[in-house]
Amino acid sequence: MALNRTRLRTAAAAAGAATALAMVAGALPAQAAASRTVTGLTTTGAEWTFPAGQTGISDIAKSIRADVAYQQGYTGKGVGVALIDTGVAPVPGLTSGNIVNGPDLSLESQVPSLLHKDGYGHGTHMAGIIAGRDNTGGTGFRGIAPDAKLTSIKVGMSNGAVDVSQMLAAIDWVVKHRNDDPKNPIRVLNLSYGTDSTLGQATNPLALAVENAWWAGIAVVVAAGNTGHAFTVPATDMHPIVVGSTDPLGTTNPADDALSSFTSWQGRTWPIDVLVPGRSVVSLRDPGSYADTYYPSARVGDRYFKGSGTSQAAAVVSGAIALILQKYPNATPWQIRSQFWDSSTPLPKATVAQRGELNLTNIFNGGVGTGWQTTTRGTGDGSLQAARGTSIVTSGPQGTALTGENDIFGPFSTAAWAKASTAGTSWNGGSWMGHPWTGASWGAATDNQANWSGTSWAGRAWSGRAWSDVAWSGRAWSGRAWSGDGFTGAAWSGVSWSGALWL
Repeated sequence: MALNRTRLRTAAAAAGAATALAMVAGALPAQAAASRTVTGLTTTGAEWTFPAGQTGISDIAKSIRADVAYQQGYTGKGVGVALIDTGVAPVPGLTSGNIVNGPDLSLESQVPSLLHKDGYGHGTHMAGIIAGRDNTGGTGFRGIAPDAKLTSIKVGMSNGAVDVSQMLAAIDWVVKHRNDDPKNPIRVLNLSYGTDSTLGQATNPLALAVENAWWAGIAVVVAAGNTGHAFTVPATDMHPIVVGSTDPLGTTNPADDALSSFTSWQGRTWPIDVLVPGRSVVSLRDPGSYADTYYPSARVGDRYFKGSGTSQAAAVVSGAIALILQKYPNATPWQIRSQFWDSSTPLPKATVAQRGELNLTNIFNGGVGTGWQTTTRGTGDGSLQAARGTSIVTSGPQGTALTGENDIFGPFSTAAWAKASTAGTSWNGGSWMGHPWTGASWGAATDNQANWSGTSWAGRAWSGRAWSDVAWSGRAWSGRAWSGDGFTGAAWSGVSWSGALWL
């Protein structure tokens, strides 16, 4: 897939990079004013400053005024957030009971030791931003919505390889199972992903999958892309909440924030929906993962890791929406997006984006309004190959490519899928579009995380090799290499995963 032009570069030794993360473990950041009251991640009083080379989640919470929500007692409790990404690692901060693993739809799912686990580090970073927490007592590390219930659906391998058909299946699964936990129904879907496909949204199957989730009442949050210009798909669609990144420049006052140079902002019927800080965001480290191994200078102490991108920004917004939905459980995705438009803080340094930075004050002190909506929905029956863009997943040393109108199991009809997806019938138990793919129920918990059951695949891969014969070493699969600066190695499926600027 083509990542929102995710450019990986070696984390530069920015000023203050060696400074301990402000507020990650309760440490007070450098102050711009003499006094304030600090409780967990919230503050009252004047703005503060922090090292410009690393933005703590507490700093972001202050910038977007999430402290208003915390002061009113809202932490995302009772709201489910789905994260379709590279899985999550069971590191401290993701093992206190609010993280569950949905199906592993990645090409690693046939290896028991890799099932659900994040071998790259991207999904773990996102999960920490959205709903990480050390405990239920309100101390230590906390994400934007620390009491939200996060369901991880793994699609990306340790080297990032993922086909667009896997994304379709994952989104369909979220829609089908959004009410599995009636106390924490899935109301938010985070997609820090995009392709460089030029297939129009009217027929693009990825766009239809997103639209179907949206019309099921799920606020789909999509990273705008890291191209610095053109949006990636599905950010080109009019339905999802498309998020861009700002650079807070070392202060929690949004008045001086600038649009991040990598943020995509062109090629959609209307502009970005909302901006939030996404530069050098400090979240949870995934020790031994691809990112951790190749970008050690992005580590912040032994436990944390910093990364920049519109995917980090999207994770912030997903957490913020969980806060909103706890207070306004009947709010629709349309209402939330409209309120973002109306309540954002204008940014003089980001006028090209035509939107401001998220400001939760008006929403929590006012309401969500009526919202605007359209009844338009695409057909989704366009070419699967065209939906892939320029990135192709390959198998084995011969590099047998997954191309044409085929998913990982064989011939695939987008027309048949579009009909089934819209009707909510593409999944039947553990089978998607007639192919057994995963288990059909929740299984035993591990590392204090509930797990969806897996299953063994029969038959043959598109390469003609039996699934049971494939060398599931993490090296047998590849996608397109990163095209960004400083990284030309193996395959993080092209630029499919936004937010891989580890600096």
